[in-house]
Amino acid sequence: MSNASEVQTLRVFVATWNVGGKPPHSGLNLNNFLPVDEECDIYVLGFQEIVPLNAGNVLVLEDNEPAVKWLTLINQALNKRSGLNSRYSPRSTSSNSGYSLSFTSMASSTKSFVPKDSKPGLLFFQKSSLKAVGRSFRTEKKRRLKSCNCSPDLERKNSRDSCFSCQQGYVGEDDSSSEDEESASNFMGIDSISNVSSNNSQVKYSLVKCKQMVGIFMTIWIKKELAQHIGHLRVSCVSRGIMGCLGNKGCISVSMSLYQTSFCFICSHLASGEKEGDELRRNSDVIEILKSTQFPRICKVPGRRMPERILGHDRVIWLGDLNYRIALSYSETQRLLQDNDWDSLLEKDQLKIEREAGRVFNGWKEGKIYFAPTYKYTNNSDVYAGESIDSKKKRRTPAWCDRILWHGDGIEQLSYIRGESRFSDHRPVYAVFLVEVAVPEGRSKKGSSNMKVEAEELLVLPRTSRITILNRF
Repeated sequence: MSNASEVQTLRVFVATWNVGGKPPHSGLNLNNFLPVDEECDIYVLGFQEIVPLNAGNVLVLEDNEPAVKWLTLINQALNKRSGLNSRYSPRSTSSNSGYSLSFTSMASSTKSFVPKDSKPGLLFFQKSSLKAVGRSFRTEKKRRLKSCNCSPDLERKNSRDSCFSCQQGYVGEDDSSSEDEESASNFMGIDSISNVSSNNSQVKYSLVKCKQMVGIFMTIWIKKELAQHIGHLRVSCVSRGIMGCLGNKGCISVSMSLYQTSFCFICSHLASGEKEGDELRRNSDVIEILKSTQFPRICKVPGRRMPERILGHDRVIWLGDLNYRIALSYSETQRLLQDNDWDSLLEKDQLKIEREAGRVFNGWKEGKIYFAPTYKYTNNSDVYAGESIDSKKKRRTPAWCDRILWHGDGIEQLSYIRGESRFSDHRPVYAVFLVEVAVPEGRSKKGSSNMKVEAEELLVLPRTSRITILNRF
């Protein structure tokens, strides 16, 4: 952090959702996952099980088509006021249902991705289509997004070792190619691509990064005017699934800098199971992720070295299906649920127990939970699996599997709640944070609307936190 810097406070929205291997349908109400009424500066969205965790997706070729659908639907929700006139323009299904997506033309368009000389049955189009569609949702040129935001003086003084020079030798998975650009036109339609490009001035949020690892999918969006200040964008994936090395479980981590502050976002799906001792496997996943995650060195400017490990970042947020259960029997858990005895249930929450014992997430923070367990529900209902005759074979003890934690100073949580979508057997969980960012002197936007705190958000915070936040403004 430079001595000549100011502190700007941004609002960061973070959400996690295990969607149970189901692709989004045309009538899906995304407002239960992404309530865009409260405007934030950054959106970090993590999914688990966007595809079924079968042998085909885990061992052969992961299916990218659901990720493309989710990405397109999120773009519509965030930019629904942008007035884009494209094939995927949002259409309201009811007065309060949010925005839905028509996938009819998408299915036919993907056929054009199969190369003419390909063998039958090989779906070469899938990986390219996700990269191509993702690229169309960016307002900044990719090279600039993935470069460093070090000061121009440092870049000129150290031109041979500057981040731009370093980046030219760094080949990432998203590096542009004419083939990908052609694929994007085929997938979305030439008219759609031109509409997105010509209406960039109306787009409010730009895609920073999207990444899929089997069923885990993470996407990060930022306000268009802030996109140019992102640098050092890097991704690291750790597989912790079958035999400890396959991608059906594990994490995606994204590292980036915004102005002079480093961020790391981790989206994970940890080991499942509710037998005694399974929590130790989840602890092991967390420890291995922290140990194995390493980001590549892409900046060689002296004195401006970006962190290579998760805990080396200034602001860290971990989200996902952590799969920690409640250490009680099914019947005892149900009795406490019926009595709304949240405190007794939380005392038996495995993550709380393991954190307090210092066995996992030591030094991390989590907001107070005021919502019901998010897993496991009977499909398309508000009934936990096992409560009805039909669902007894799928009985699972209800638990707070879906969580959001953070590490580092300069982070204040404003809200921590769950959505009520019946789309899968999990309920989505999201949180809103106030995050401090170091901005070079003279570049901070004082009086920004982003620094406002809604009254209802303050009510959920402890009194000391409310005083701290109010004094800041």
